[in-house]
Amino acid sequence: MALVTNAVYVGGTERLTPTDLTRTFELMRETGGMGWIGLYRPEDEELRAVASEFGLHPLAVEDAANGHQRAKLERYGQTLFVVLRPARYVDAEEKVEFGELHLFIGPDFVVTIRHAESPDLGLVRRRLEADPELLGAGPQAVLYALLDQVVDEYGPVVEGLEIDIDEIEDELFGGEPDVSRRIYELHREVIAFQRATQPLEDMLASLLHGSEKYRLDSELGRNLRDVQDHVIRIVERVNTFRTLLQNALTVHSTLVAQRQNEEMTHLTETSLAQGEEVKRIASWAAILFAPTLVASIYGMNFDNMPELHWALGYPFAVALMIGLGLGLFWAFRRNDWL
Repeated sequence: MALVTNAVYVGGTERLTPTDLTRTFELMRETGGMGWIGLYRPEDEELRAVASEFGLHPLAVEDAANGHQRAKLERYGQTLFVVLRPARYVDAEEKVEFGELHLFIGPDFVVTIRHAESPDLGLVRRRLEADPELLGAGPQAVLYALLDQVVDEYGPVVEGLEIDIDEIEDELFGGEPDVSRRIYELHREVIAFQRATQPLEDMLASLLHGSEKYRLDSELGRNLRDVQDHVIRIVERVNTFRTLLQNALTVHSTLVAQRQNEEMTHLTETSLAQGEEVKRIASWAAILFAPTLVASIYGMNFDNMPELHWALGYPFAVALMIGLGLGLFWAFRRNDWL
């Protein structure tokens, strides 16, 4: 059912509950009361009926029908068109879910169009009905209450994001393998939240700037300034979150590069150590090879060999082997191979 709220308020104290839109329009004209029509993903026919009755601008109606709009405030004559992006934090998934709320605020009517479950507009309606003085201020009071509700619901989102960032800071230096993915995903959530909250600063400033021109009740003006203060604090914290996550990405990249450098240094040191061992082994192999070569030559079983029957042949061969070994040892030692 697209029509979820359908009431006419007279003087902030009397509430009339018509059964359909046609009767709502009739009661508004008969009593001079304020109509509050709440729609949830309305059909084109219902939206056209409301637009025709209140003279809503076609461009604003088109935006409200299609959805997927950024947070904004536009004025069409005596009618305000406001788009809000309520949010809630899903702790189990570490994700921020965004809704979309469209408001048409006129001199004697309020039309709310939701494209998601959030926010709970029933809370806003009950709050206003419990405060006839505030409700008696008319559509502007409803706008204030809706803004206040959306901004209040941002609080748990900020707290959830802050907890996640604290956990990421611990994981960053703990060597968690999936921390980079978590940083990127949370950074994306923060950017989306920033897009939902940041436009509210200019929207509230615009409402307060035109308070005299559009005869905004002084008490409502103070209430809107209070909402504006909350928005400014939230925006500042969200900006800080984005900076922290950007720094976390930089630190993570630095730590990864540092670990890679340490691994490369270790590999280099290992390679150098292995190279030194290879040189030592090769040196001793060459030293042992020289006497073996001499001995193998003199060990050949041939009768006609030089120095074979020479009396000094054996001492000469031994001296030659020792000399070659000492010579190679000295040469390798001089070149730091041994």
